[in-house]
Amino acid sequence: MEFVGRTDSLALLAAARERARAGHPQRVLVEGPAGIGKTALVRRFLRDDTHVLYGAGEEAESELAFGVLEQLLGRDGSDAGDGSGPGGGDGAGAGVGGGRWADAHAAGAALLEALGEAQGAEADGAPASADDRSARGPGASGSSAPGSSTPGTPAPGTPAPDSRDTPAPDTPIALVLDDAQWADHLSLQALTFAVRRLRADRVLVLVVVRDAEDTRLAEGLRRLFTADDAVRVRLDGLGPAELAELGGGMGVRGLTAQAAARLHAHTAGNPLHVKALLEQEGAGLLEALGEPDVTPPAPKSFTALVLAKLAACSPAADALVCAAAVLGMHCTPADAWEVAGADLLDEERRAADVLTALEEAVHTGLLTEAPGDPLIRFPHPLVHAAVYHQLGPSRRAALHLSAARTVRDQAHRLRHRALAAAGPDPELAAELAALGRRFAAEGAWANAAGQLTAAARIGPEPAVYEQYTLEAVECALLAGDVPVMGEVAQRIAQFTPGGWRSYLLGRLSLYDLDRAEALLTDAWHRCDPAAEPVLGARIAGQFAALHGSMSHGAEMAEWADLAIRLAPDDTATDMIRVLRLNGLAMSGRAPQTLAALAPLPDPALATPAQLEELLGRGTLREWTGDLTGAVRDLGGVFGACHGRAASFRVVAATALASAEYRAGRWDDAIVHTDLALSLAADTDQPHIALYCRMLAAQVHAVRGAFAKAQAHARVARVYAAGGHVNPALWAALAEAHLARAQGQPEEVLTALGPLLALAPRGDLEEPGTIPWADLLAEAWAALGDEKRAVQALAPYEVLATQRGHHGALLVAARARGTLEAARGDTVAAERAFRSGLKHAAHVEAPFDRALLHLAYGGFLRRAGRRTRAGEQLRTARDLLVRLDAPPDLGRCERELAACGLGPVGSAAEREPRTRGAAPLTPQELAVARLVASGLTNRQVARELVISVKTVEYHLGRIFPKLGVDSRTRLTALLATDGPESGAGPPGRAP
Repeated sequence: MEFVGRTDSLALLAAARERARAGHPQRVLVEGPAGIGKTALVRRFLRDDTHVLYGAGEEAESELAFGVLEQLLGRDGSDAGDGSGPGGGDGAGAGVGGGRWADAHAAGAALLEALGEAQGAEADGAPASADDRSARGPGASGSSAPGSSTPGTPAPGTPAPDSRDTPAPDTPIALVLDDAQWADHLSLQALTFAVRRLRADRVLVLVVVRDAEDTRLAEGLRRLFTADDAVRVRLDGLGPAELAELGGGMGVRGLTAQAAARLHAHTAGNPLHVKALLEQEGAGLLEALGEPDVTPPAPKSFTALVLAKLAACSPAADALVCAAAVLGMHCTPADAWEVAGADLLDEERRAADVLTALEEAVHTGLLTEAPGDPLIRFPHPLVHAAVYHQLGPSRRAALHLSAARTVRDQAHRLRHRALAAAGPDPELAAELAALGRRFAAEGAWANAAGQLTAAARIGPEPAVYEQYTLEAVECALLAGDVPVMGEVAQRIAQFTPGGWRSYLLGRLSLYDLDRAEALLTDAWHRCDPAAEPVLGARIAGQFAALHGSMSHGAEMAEWADLAIRLAPDDTATDMIRVLRLNGLAMSGRAPQTLAALAPLPDPALATPAQLEELLGRGTLREWTGDLTGAVRDLGGVFGACHGRAASFRVVAATALASAEYRAGRWDDAIVHTDLALSLAADTDQPHIALYCRMLAAQVHAVRGAFAKAQAHARVARVYAAGGHVNPALWAALAEAHLARAQGQPEEVLTALGPLLALAPRGDLEEPGTIPWADLLAEAWAALGDEKRAVQALAPYEVLATQRGHHGALLVAARARGTLEAARGDTVAAERAFRSGLKHAAHVEAPFDRALLHLAYGGFLRRAGRRTRAGEQLRTARDLLVRLDAPPDLGRCERELAACGLGPVGSAAEREPRTRGAAPLTPQELAVARLVASGLTNRQVARELVISVKTVEYHLGRIFPKLGVDSRTRLTALLATDGPESGAGPPGRAP
C-alpha cells in the first residue's frame, strides 16, 4: 500500500539531502520505538535514490566483527576478501583492501575510500588534487575506473544500483545504518571514524535507532548524531487522520474520525500495531471501536509477550493485574485489590498484600506507579487490552460484578453490571436507558449513546431493542460519532415502521431534502404530539432544520417555536433556540426579536438553553450592526461551549468568526474558521461547516491569499453539486467574494447567477444577513449593464430603507454611487456617496467603510476633484492598512497615484499594519492575545482547542519574534497597539 503521513519528517530529510548535494555532509538520526515506521520512512525517502550504501544491525549478529561494515561495502562474511562484491572483481569491494581489517581505524579509512569512489569524484580517471584528498580525509585517494559499481547493499524496498551507471557529479550518496542498536561495536567505531572526516563530501549519513541513549551505541557515534548540527528526526505514532488513510489502504473502509481517534489512543498510532490489528480483525475492529464500553483487542504477537509476563506472576499479582484491567486503564490500588478479592482463594489473599503484588506487577512491566500518584496504570493501552481479552467469560463476569460493588459512580456501576450480564436483563436495561435519557437531556450525547447502546444489547425483546437502538443512534449522531450514515440508515430501515423510525431516517437524510421531508412528514403523521411530546418536539426541530437548510426563515422559526413549546428541555438538538431566533431575523424581525429577549447571564453561568439564546443573540447583534456586542456574546459562548455537541461548537466558532470578520478582526476570524473546520472534520460532519467555508474564502480573499480562498470555495462547490439551497448559496458567495477581490466582475456574475432564482423568496435579501446584492450590482455596473444593476440593487435598497439598517444602507449607497457614476449621472452618484457617508457614522464595519471611501475617492478623482478625492482615498488607505487588505489597498494606492498624491509617510507606515505583531501568524497572534489577557497556557489551549504543548511551541516562537522575554512584556507590547491588535476586551473596530 502507499506510504502514509510523515510529511514533516520527509521534508527534514529532503532538506538534508539538498545540503549534502551542495557538498555539506549531513548526519541524520532517525529515532523512535519499535514498529513506529523508521525503516519505512527511510525506504520511502530513498525510493528514487540509486546510490545507497545500506547496512542493518541484527540482534543475533551483534558480536560479529565488522558484520555491518561488510554490508555497507557490498560484501558479506562468506566471501570477504575475495573481491567478489556486487560489481565483480573490479568492484569497490576489491579496491578497499580485501579481507578483514586490522582495527576500526583501518576499516573506517576503507569506508571513506568507498564513499569517495561512490561520489564519482575521480570517475574521469584524473588524479585527485591534494586539496581534494585532504577535504575528504585520510584514505580517500584511490581512483575508480569507469564502470565500477557503487559499493553497498541496497536498502530493502529501494532500487538496486546499476553497475554500469556512474553517479552524476552532484548526486549525494546516502549511507544508511538501520537498527544501529544491534550493530557490532567495531562497525560503529569505523563509521564514527569515517563520518568525523567528511568535510566537503556529498554524503548523507542516516543512523536509525530506537533510542539515542541506548548504551549499545558507541559513545562517539552518539555524540556525533545528537550534536546541534545534526538532524534529528523523532518519530511518534501516526495521527488519527493518517490511521484512517492507512485503514482505507488496507481495505478497511468506514474508519470515522471518532473511531480513528480511538484506534490512535489504543495503539498510540504505532503503524506496526495498527496494521497487525487491521489484518487480524478486519471490519470487526470497527465494531469494537464503535462501542465505548468494549475494549478493542491487542495484536496476537503483542498479546503473547504480555501473557508470558503474566504467567510468570504470583496468583496475587495476576489477580491484581486482571482486576485493574477490568477497572480500566487506571485505578486506585485499593479498588483493584478489592476487585481482585473475587479472583483469589482466602488463603491466597491472607498470604499476600496489595503492595507486594503491585511491586511484582510493576517489576514485570504490566503496571506502572509513581510516587505521589494515587493511581496505578497500564504502561500502554495494548497491555491493558491483552490482559483483559485473555480473561475467560466466567472470570471476566465475576470481576465485573465485583467492580460494580466497588466503584462509586452510578454510570460506572451500571456499565460493569451490563458487561457482566450473560443475557437479556429487562430491569438492568431499563436502568441503563433511564440514565442514558438523563444524559441526553443534559446534552451529554456521547455518554447517552453509550448507556442506550448497552441497554439495547441486553434488551428483553425486539421492540425494546429497536427503541433503545434508535435513541442511541440519535445521540451518537448528535455527538458526531455515526460511522457511515448510509449503513446506519439501512439498518434502521429494517426496523418496525413507526414514528421514531421515520423521524430518525429523516434526520439521517437531511441532505436529500425531498426524502427528508417525506420521512419527517410520515413521522409527524404517526406521532400524537399530545401523547408523545418528546417525539413531537424532535420531529418539529428537524422540520426547523430542514427549512433552515432551504433559507425559509418564517417556517424555520415556526417549527422551532413549536418544538420548544412541546418539550422545551428535550428537543434532541442544542440549536433549537438558535434556529428560532435566526428564522425570525431572516423574516425581517431581528430588532423586535432582540428587544423581546429576556436578560441573559454571563455565558459561563448560563444554562444550556440560555447558552443557545446567547448564541442567537450574538448572531442577531451582528446582523443588526452591533458588532461589539456580537463579538462579546459569541466569544463568551464559544469559550463556554466545550461540553456541548460538536455541531453547536462548530456553529459557535463560525458565528464568532463571522462577527470578527465584519468587525475587522480578521486574524481572529481566520483562527476561528480553522477551528470550526477542524471540529467538523474531527466528527466526520464537514457538511455542517459550509457557511464556514464561505467565510474562510471571504477572509482569505480580502487578505490576498487567493489560493487558500479558492481551496475553500472549491470544497463548498462540491457540496453545491447536490442542488440544495444552502450549499449552493455558500459556494456562490465564496466564489463571488474571491472574484471581487481579484477584480473580475465577469466571474462575480457567474458565481451569483444561481442566487437570482432564490432571491424572490425575500429571505436571502434581508439586510444584514447575507449581503450579496451590492456585489451583483457593482459587477453589472462595471460591465456596463446599468439596467440589470438597477434590478439587482433596487429591492435591497427598499428593504434596507424599511428596516433602517445603517450597514445595509451604506453598502447599498456605495453600489448606487458606483452605478450612477457608470451611467454618467454625477449628481446622483455624489448624492449616493454622501448618503453612504452619513450612514458610515453609525457603522462599525471597517471594511465596508473603507470600500465606500475608496469608491467615492475614485469617483471624485475621475470627476477632476483631486483634493477631495485625496481625502477620501487617504481615509480608505488608513483603514485598509490597518486591516491588511492587499488587493483593495493596491487599488487605493493606484487611485492616489493617479491623483498625483503619492504615498505619505515612511515606508513602514505605508506597509499593511500586521496587527500589532508584525511577524506573527494568525495562530500565534491568537495565542499571544489570550496570554496577554491573563490566561494560563492550559486555559489558552482549551480556548483554541489545541494542546498545551502546542501553546508552549507557539510561545517559544512568539517571544523571540517580538523581542520579549516574559508574559508581562508581551502584555505590555500588545497593549501599546490598542484594541485592533487584540489587547484587552473587544473594542469598537476602526
